[in-house]
Amino acid sequence: MVGGDTVKVFVFVDALGWEQVERYGFLRDLLPNRRKIEMQFGYSCTAIPTILTGKRPSEHGHLAFYDYAPGKSPFRKMRFLAPLLKPRSFWNRGRVRHQLSKLIKKLYGFTGYFQLYGVPVERLPKLDYCEKTDLFVPGGLSPVKNIADVWGEQGRRYHISDWRLSEAENFRIAAGLFRKGAVDRAFVYSAAFDALQHDNVGRDEVLGPKVEKYADSIRALHSALVEGGRPFELTVFSDHGMTPLCGTVDAPAVLAKTGLVWGEDYASAIDSTMARFWWLTPDAEAKVKLAFTGFPGRWLTEDEMRHHGIWRDDHKFGDAMFLADVGVQFCPSDMGVKPLNGMHGFDPVDKDSCAAWLSTVPVPENVSRVCDYFSTMTAL
Repeated sequence: MVGGDTVKVFVFVDALGWEQVERYGFLRDLLPNRRKIEMQFGYSCTAIPTILTGKRPSEHGHLAFYDYAPGKSPFRKMRFLAPLLKPRSFWNRGRVRHQLSKLIKKLYGFTGYFQLYGVPVERLPKLDYCEKTDLFVPGGLSPVKNIADVWGEQGRRYHISDWRLSEAENFRIAAGLFRKGAVDRAFVYSAAFDALQHDNVGRDEVLGPKVEKYADSIRALHSALVEGGRPFELTVFSDHGMTPLCGTVDAPAVLAKTGLVWGEDYASAIDSTMARFWWLTPDAEAKVKLAFTGFPGRWLTEDEMRHHGIWRDDHKFGDAMFLADVGVQFCPSDMGVKPLNGMHGFDPVDKDSCAAWLSTVPVPENVSRVCDYFSTMTAL
């Protein structure tokens, strides 16, 4: 066992972006070493594997929850069930889909986060889902090593929060371990701010008190570390911020007018801010791109995808990607039928997209992007 050295604690607050940190002066006294961080292209389902492995989506394989992969779909047997899931209006109800998601997760033995969101059930037999396993446990992102794998190999006494528990419980458990001096490394995960921001972005009367609550919780962790009696470093970081809604586009409506058939001519995965396509017939690309003419956004070039770490030679993530302009959401989409007041997943250089790294110790020179966190968390 590695012991006796400095305890290093990393607190991940989902969606506590640089703009929010600056706006509320978050823990400026306790964590004076601060840096604005470039967000990983994509969503939390992209950023979390990136944080946990230090690899980018092209390597760890997680860009969005669903990809078109008929030969790999775990839902292939559902092709017999899909025709029975009618009327569609009933199965599209939020509560119904939530319960159906829980049932599918149990039947397939998924240990990671799983939700159907707004994905048409009849398309599932041709779709793969990326988060079948718990990402935070040893082997959770195999064959890529995650932080649990590396800390284990280093012989660390480590603690990683259980994402299924409440924030209060995770903070309480971590504080108890720190008081006892029982861990060398800790990864404390807090996810609720993301959902709060989606609904209340820009509303100081709602967000301000929550940020203060986080400040109190982190001060309590700091006090527990002091009580533990060992030298320590405390770092708080995020994966992205939140961008207010400024408009919507209806991709399914324009795609319907092309006369193309999903699963025969083309396939798509339409998220809140990006639409990904796989071309199945020779003329599908031209027709879809013509239909998207005038949409606020742009088709990403191969060079851009390589720059963002989302290009794969096997086209797992799609043959083409359309990224919406900052603040514009695809609605309806495979994520739902209504837009949210705030969203992330836009261009990583947008100011509202930027993440934050805050620490009791100087920020390492090499930490400027979300994918850089891992090397600091696992440094010997």
